Amino acid sequence: MGAPAQLLLVLAAVAAALACAAAEPPPQERSALQAFLAGTPHERALGWNASVPACAWTGVRCDAANATVVELHLPGIGLIGSVPPGTLGGLRGLQVLSLRDNRLLGDIPRDLLGLPQLRSLYLQGNLLTGAIPAEVGRLASLEHLALSRNNLTGAVPSALNNLTRLRSLRLDANRLSGSLPSLSFRQLEVFNVSYNDLNGSIPSTLAGFPPESFAGNVHLCGPPLVDQPCQPFPSPAPSPPGVPVPSSKKKRKLSGAAVVAIAVGAGAAALLALVLLALCAVHRHRRAATGEEEEKTTPPTRGLTPSTASGEMTGGDFTSSSKDISVAAAAAGGAAERSRLVFVGNQGPGQHHYSFDLEDLLRASAEVLGKGSLGTSYKAVLEEGTTVVVKRLRDVAVARREFAECVEAAAGAAAEHRNLVPLRGYYYSKDEKLLVVDYLPGGSLSARLHGGRGTGRTPMDWEARMRTALCAARGLAHLHTAHSLVHGNVKASNLLLRPDPDAAALSDYCLHQIFPPAPARPGGSGGGYRAPELVDARRPTFRSDVYSLGVLFLELLTGKSPAHHASLEGSEGAVDLPRWVQSVVREEWTAEVFDAELLLMGGSAEEEMVALLQVAMACVSTAPDARPDAPDVVRMIEEIGGGHGRTTTEESEGTRGASEEERSRGPTP
Repeated sequence: MGAPAQLLLVLAAVAAALACAAAEPPPQERSALQAFLAGTPHERALGWNASVPACAWTGVRCDAANATVVELHLPGIGLIGSVPPGTLGGLRGLQVLSLRDNRLLGDIPRDLLGLPQLRSLYLQGNLLTGAIPAEVGRLASLEHLALSRNNLTGAVPSALNNLTRLRSLRLDANRLSGSLPSLSFRQLEVFNVSYNDLNGSIPSTLAGFPPESFAGNVHLCGPPLVDQPCQPFPSPAPSPPGVPVPSSKKKRKLSGAAVVAIAVGAGAAALLALVLLALCAVHRHRRAATGEEEEKTTPPTRGLTPSTASGEMTGGDFTSSSKDISVAAAAAGGAAERSRLVFVGNQGPGQHHYSFDLEDLLRASAEVLGKGSLGTSYKAVLEEGTTVVVKRLRDVAVARREFAECVEAAAGAAAEHRNLVPLRGYYYSKDEKLLVVDYLPGGSLSARLHGGRGTGRTPMDWEARMRTALCAARGLAHLHTAHSLVHGNVKASNLLLRPDPDAAALSDYCLHQIFPPAPARPGGSGGGYRAPELVDARRPTFRSDVYSLGVLFLELLTGKSPAHHASLEGSEGAVDLPRWVQSVVREEWTAEVFDAELLLMGGSAEEEMVALLQVAMACVSTAPDARPDAPDVVRMIEEIGGGHGRTTTEESEGTRGASEEERSRGPTP
């Protein structure tokens, strides 16, 4: 090798050495990262090798010149304990910090509140306590702040008003108290303080956000919470009898003209009273002949006397609605066949028999279970001890005949399969439409997955989630194949649990056609479950049902609610659950997808979790034709885990007996 060639090799080596030196952030930033990791126990190995530049470490991102650390992403890696002081505060160029879904304890780290360039701070899903420090207002560059799903207490600080660039603020699912300050952000797009202990009126500067942003705060009032209006300040009570009312003026005697005026007025009032008494007597005489008929044809207006866990409800929503039902039943014409409660479905051997009537239902004690897309649901306990759920439907847009045909078809399908909640009866009048279904005390999958996180509850283990997924798939496959019916409303709140893990049941099925058209709105309408191609919610398809089922599987795997997925980080604002999972899997961070509660429970279910994730991703394919049929979904889940895939002969025949032609053609719109 000649001298020129040797010189070129030397120059190349020098250039490589200089490039390596330039690819390393300042020593103090590397030391800060190492001190943070060394001082915070973690369950997932990150492989931060001292021989590798810090900019190449997992979760660490540097600027274009690799001169400083600008992003640190360590979500769901099992960080435990408090953030050591004097560590992350040394990353002076840090712009994005994500430590969400770990088990961080203690107060919000003060080190983080002195980072001058921090734009996004994601600490949701930890065990942080204490108050939100007022020093957070010093983060002048902050655009996204997510502190939801912690145990934070105290008031919402008014110092947040200093964050003039803020675009999203998530404080939901904590224990914050006090009144909301008047926060005013010009660029704020996402705001949520739901499920705290806040009280008082909602400031007008925040009234433009949806009601869901304030839900779960029973003492908050005012717009946009139309069901929780603020009560006016009570006027002072009148003085008790016999107590003199102080006056700054001396009493004056009445003049003669005033006395005459009072006497004339009293005489006119007496004459008017005599005229009214005469008219009432004539009216009673005219009604005497028809009183008996009216008594026979008008049902009594005894409303339900609802009771809740918090006490008696006198004059609540169901009390007034029960009276309305009675009046509507009378207004229907008095004919028994037009105002009676109609029972549907299989009432034969082996099925529970119901023998109550509308009057029994109206006399029942009732508890409001919740308000959904179809209307309000009540738990009604009848006098003989029978418990049912009454759904008071709103905005029904079909006549009696179409309503009856729809309900009877749904009830017939449910009577054949245990993974569908039995539909027992209905009531139809001009003013009221009711459905009666079985009461399942296990609650919904949504409440089981998301209710009371971080308060010492028992998490839902993998076997229970797997069996629940299979129940949902079997119920949906039965509707599609045995009856060519579309569910139209598959979601976690419509999957009810039973003590038998193989008997979870879908509810609110096949009712979409009785409601008026509801065009899909952009930006995540349909609670995060609606297929992207579905323009009119009244015209769902088999394929859109499978998409919703896939989102439900993702909810089981991730532990995240599709309806509140806007809290997940993303520079483009809200990202729906399927797109977020796809982006994480694409970056080969698949383990980050799974619910931290599942990972903490250990076990050897990782292969099954990955397999169900693959099924879910197939179900949420953007192209409808690329999605599997519901019976194929059942088969794939049964093949994932032999122990979870037990099925009865009846279920196999119900989900696989239909031909490919029946599956592919879908229902008639």
